[in-house]
Amino acid sequence: MRARLALILVAGGLALAACSNAIPNSGLSGANGSYKSDTVDYFNTTVGDRVHFAVDQSTLDAQAISVLDAQAAWLIKNTVYSITVEGHADERGTRAYNLALGARRASAVKAYLVSKGVSANRITTVSYGKERPIALCSAEKCWSQNRRAVTVVRAGASS
Repeated sequence: MRARLALILVAGGLALAACSNAIPNSGLSGANGSYKSDTVDYFNTTVGDRVHFAVDQSTLDAQAISVLDAQAAWLIKNTVYSITVEGHADERGTRAYNLALGARRASAVKAYLVSKGVSANRITTVSYGKERPIALCSAEKCWSQNRRAVTVVRAGASS
C-alpha cells in the first residue's frame, strides 16, 4: 500500500512538473518558484510589507525608509493596487495610548509614501494598537516585533 501511495505521489509530481512553468493564480513564475514582480506575493516577500519602530516612537529610521522607498517604487509602477497601512504597538501602555501610537505610525508611513509620489487616495490607514500582536511574550524580543506598521496591498485603486 505504501509503495502504491509513493508511486501515485511521484507520478502526480511529475505530471505537475510537466505543466507550464507558471502556476495559475499563484503569482509564481519560472522553475525557481519566484513571484512575478506585479503580484501581492512579490510585494510581501521581496519588497517587504512592514517596518518597525523604536519604543514609543513613530519616526522612521534608515531601515524603515529603505523598505518604504522600495514600497513606493513598487506602488508607483503597479497603480492597480491600493493599500491600507496598519499601525501596531507592543503590549505596554493603555489601550487608548497604543491606538493613538499605532495611528501615528500608520500616518508616518502614509506621509512618507505620499512624499515619494504615491497618490494619497490610494492609501488608507488603521490602528490596531496592541490588539493584534504577532509575537506573544513579555520581553523585548516580542515587543520589538509588535512595534510595526504593515502595508496591506489590495486590488483596485481607490478613487
